Amino acid sequence: MPHVEIKYSDNLNINVDTMFDDVESIINEKDASAGECKSRAYPCSQYKYSHVLVTVSLLTKPHRDKAFTQSLSLEIEKAIKVHLKQSLYFSLNIEYSQGYYTTNIHSVDGDKLVGMVDNVTN
Repeated sequence: MPHVEIKYSDNLNINVDTMFDDVESIINEKDASAGECKSRAYPCSQYKYSHVLVTVSLLTKPHRDKAFTQSLSLEIEKAIKVHLKQSLYFSLNIEYSQGYYTTNIHSVDGDKLVGMVDNVTN
């Protein structure tokens, strides 16, 4: 269950929903076991210099090695920059969970959790 966070100065005109979809697609194309990518964006009204910081968090798995991470990083950077129509400082961090990270699904009777199969972006 990957996570992506996009923190950006709010002077930028960007469509984070499209970025979320692109990042999720790339992760799942490279690793079909990844699943839904929980995504959040944080526009910031107080900043110095126009910038974007993208953080992708993944579970540690044996096949997610250095080569996988470098390839994933390049593809995500390229996909995000397609959406950036202004000059800015860009940062991307791919991080892996530690041994005590818990991730699962909490289900409540009568409530449907939307997922990738529902083809919904938000």
